[in-house]
Amino acid sequence: MQTLKVSGKNNKHHVLVYAISTCGWCKLAKKFLNDNDVQYEYVDIDLCNDEDKEEIKKDIKTRGGPLAYPTLIIDNKILLTGAPQDKLKEILEL
Repeated sequence: MQTLKVSGKNNKHHVLVYAISTCGWCKLAKKFLNDNDVQYEYVDIDLCNDEDKEEIKKDIKTRGGPLAYPTLIIDNKILLTGAPQDKLKEILEL
């Protein structure tokens, strides 16, 4: 699976976003990260091949998350679903 990297000055945390390219909530999450100059990686699951889609679904389920998008994984241990800006600000120390 190939991720796309978005550079940013705020790179204290590793942020991975599983998204759907046409999803409004996913676009809001990416916009929030961009607006706060957060470095992150993302994968638009709807543009992936079937094998990668299954790998992403398994990753989310293994971490105990629901199959909902966007799913953000921070520092490879915190899983957030949706675009909860208040929680993101707290975790990312913004």
